[in-house]
Amino acid sequence: MKRTLEETLLESIRTIPDYPKPGVLFRDITTLLGNARAFRRAIDELVHPYAGNKIDKIAGIEARGFILGGAMAHQLSSGFVPIRKKGKLPHETVRVAYSLEYGLDEMEMHVDAVAPGEKVILVDDLIATGGTAEAACRLLHQIGADIVAACFVIDLPDLGGRARLEAMGVDVRTLISFEGE
Repeated sequence: MKRTLEETLLESIRTIPDYPKPGVLFRDITTLLGNARAFRRAIDELVHPYAGNKIDKIAGIEARGFILGGAMAHQLSSGFVPIRKKGKLPHETVRVAYSLEYGLDEMEMHVDAVAPGEKVILVDDLIATGGTAEAACRLLHQIGADIVAACFVIDLPDLGGRARLEAMGVDVRTLISFEGE
């Protein structure tokens, strides 16, 4: 019997209680990545709406977005752009500051990674509060990218990240939702 996408994802995503702090249920996709069929199915579902469309770049947020984004870029015959924490890229960069739970951080990408007007899909494993994804969208907009969508395997809708991106005019695609934090 063929499993639904939701069943496949639920069976292949590990939940770790009280990580990184008490009360948090951490949704760990490393088990999904290690399951060849589940990984392939997740990538196929993420790229399906964009197949046949010209997507110039996939921008992946460090670190799990690199894994998902590389696979998506391959499937869509697109380039890949890493969006990293400050100080990790060797060439001239553009940078944006964003808020964390306990302070500020910065993310950056190479200044020449995306040309103005290029069609870009942003990807990461999970959207929670949306702070990191919003910063990545601001970074892409800063250099003139046309953000086609932001894609995530997991949505934590109670934390409002999806709504935050949609308020910016970004189309959001997720594969599965978990209630709570």
